[in-house]
Amino acid sequence: MLVDEARTGRHRKQIEFLLGLIRISSVVLAELLRGVTRSAEHKFVRALARNHPILTPTEENWLESGEMLAKIRADQGFEPHKLRDLHFNVLIALTARSHDARLITSNRKDFELINRYCQTKLDVW
Repeated sequence: MLVDEARTGRHRKQIEFLLGLIRISSVVLAELLRGVTRSAEHKFVRALARNHPILTPTEENWLESGEMLAKIRADQGFEPHKLRDLHFNVLIALTARSHDARLITSNRKDFELINRYCQTKLDVW
């Protein structure tokens, strides 16, 4: 969702009306910084990091992510490249669950799959 927002601004109104503490995943911040191409995008991501608490996966989240991806591989028959693509999203979900946080995303396909293995408070925009 933040990737979409950084590039298109399409979620601005929904973000403005969010209630409660807004927290950002360190995994999301790293993904955003990896993909920025313009100075304004870099400033946007750095402002997120400055202005919101950052949640980072724990050692237990990392270990559980490997176990969960093994289950997903066994159930879905995914190739290694798809599991690599899912890994950061699994970490985001596990971290959100650890903090009893609502996970907001625009990536319906991956996070609905992950939510079958890791129940989170999922909100797809």
